[in-house]
Amino acid sequence: MSLIAWSWLFLVLYIGAMLAIGVLGQRRVQHADDFATARGSYGPVFLAFAFAATTASGATFLGGPGLAYEWGTATIWGNFLYPIGVYFGVMISMRLIATSGNRFGNRSIPEYLGDRYQSDGIRVIVSIFSLVLFFYLAGQLVSGLVMFEVMLGMPPIWALIVTSSVLTIYVFMGGAHADILTDGAQGVMMLVLAVVVIFLFVFAVGMDGNLGALLDNLEQQDENLVGPLNTTTPLYHSWWSIACIVLAHIPLGLLPHLGNKLWALKGTDQQKSFIKLAFTFGITLGMLGLAGLLARGLLGDVLYNEGSNPNESLPMLFIELFPTWLAALIGVGILAAIMSTADGLVVSSSQIIANDLYRRTFADKLTPNATQEERDRYELLIGRVATVVVMVLCTAMAWALVERNIALIVWIGVGGMMAAFAGPLVLGALWKGVTKAGAYSGLIAGFATFCILHAELLNPAWFGDSGPLYIVVAWLAGEGPNPTSCAAIGEGVGVVVTYFVSRATAPLPEEHLEAMFGDTQEAA
Repeated sequence: MSLIAWSWLFLVLYIGAMLAIGVLGQRRVQHADDFATARGSYGPVFLAFAFAATTASGATFLGGPGLAYEWGTATIWGNFLYPIGVYFGVMISMRLIATSGNRFGNRSIPEYLGDRYQSDGIRVIVSIFSLVLFFYLAGQLVSGLVMFEVMLGMPPIWALIVTSSVLTIYVFMGGAHADILTDGAQGVMMLVLAVVVIFLFVFAVGMDGNLGALLDNLEQQDENLVGPLNTTTPLYHSWWSIACIVLAHIPLGLLPHLGNKLWALKGTDQQKSFIKLAFTFGITLGMLGLAGLLARGLLGDVLYNEGSNPNESLPMLFIELFPTWLAALIGVGILAAIMSTADGLVVSSSQIIANDLYRRTFADKLTPNATQEERDRYELLIGRVATVVVMVLCTAMAWALVERNIALIVWIGVGGMMAAFAGPLVLGALWKGVTKAGAYSGLIAGFATFCILHAELLNPAWFGDSGPLYIVVAWLAGEGPNPTSCAAIGEGVGVVVTYFVSRATAPLPEEHLEAMFGDTQEAA
């Protein structure tokens, strides 16, 4: 059979399995909290697979190899530094967020922050900021489009519609349970695929020679493709840009689509096992970027041709190296990576509307006489309807952004969120002294800094043609195209502003801090 025929066969089996899991998840949903968090339902091993799978998105499987194909060995830094940043951030904050979030019955990160700072305003602001994650979801849909187009020969618009439809159906049915169940199963497939990629790269499979021959080939194509840095791109042009990969990713594990999974762990005594397993799985999945280097060595620069895209480097590598049926099966593994992040984003985005805005903000005004049971049914219905609305909006965004690198589309969404969260969420987990005013200031300062820098709104000419201010602004303007650098700078600004404003403003009540922190940490 042809690649397209095999791909259709495996796709039908995959979709059937995902919809079956969606039905299983639906049976576990008894109320709105089940739909939102699946609280206390899963052990550390299965949840670690689900968490690592959600972290390793279409950006890891397609965008990462695409960057490696374009910029060479300098991108290897990102393969292992981004998981280090993610799981370092999770370790900083997981104990407080999981413990106090369960204690207060929180269903989302915006709700947790609202309770942490006793502020409806912070919850609403974080909820609105979280809508920027629509770009993250759009990036996953573009990934699905690429896979369906390459493996199934679908026209791009139909590839996008199929991706969105499958995702909408199983999340609509099972919410967080469907999200975690599918992600855990997909995580196993993705880990196997990552091990295969590591083997292919280390032994330079398909090349006439060993790993040295692959590096020689890359150097002959372009000397900038080898070496620890690549000075032709702001993404990897300096050691600062490399350090930013770690710094920028620290709050990633606490974004809404990931942070809400912490509440699904059965007990806080299992946190150490969970984090060790999730980190091991995560750093293995990060190595998928190596596929882009091998693809550049085997295929040359053909993915720059009309009708092709560096985002296709991983599937095209498998088509080049493997029998048709196996290449098609591996394509399903890549699709699993895309879906495993997208479904978490859909759940967290729908909960912004159903939980953070309806239940915690507008329910008393819209349904003042409703019983708690009636409100729970309304919230569950709103969550499911919001799932469909979110998918329609993000499908349109994906179509508009289809030509951009997937990893960079994703960073439009996550960069601003991580810059905003660094002060109130990360510093707020380490230090009891963060105040409501400090949290407000850090949120806005971090988010605004990322937006100003990444939108390249700074012009060095405003400050003459020399002098300290000109030098600083010129450097900042040069970092604008690098989203990780912009996010790291935004995080730094957010933390500093949060700290100094908190020092200068009234603290939260001591009783509230004791209830929130309990015995999780000593006062800083």
